[in-house]
Amino acid sequence: MRARGNWNQIKGEAKQKWGNLTDDDLDYQEGKQDEWFGKLQEKTGHAVDDIKAWFNKTF
Repeated sequence: MRARGNWNQIKGEAKQKWGNLTDDDLDYQEGKQDEWFGKLQEKTGHAVDDIKAWFNKTF
């Protein structure tokens, strides 16, 4: 991830986009990016590339 400054705002936008995500789902830890995106893929049903693209656009 590139930015951290407005992470709370981005988390809120992600929860609006994918209503079934929780704060725990969006708890990002350095070095575990692949696992994190995999978990988001399972929860949202969207492809990892689509999720990454959304986060890159939002940052």
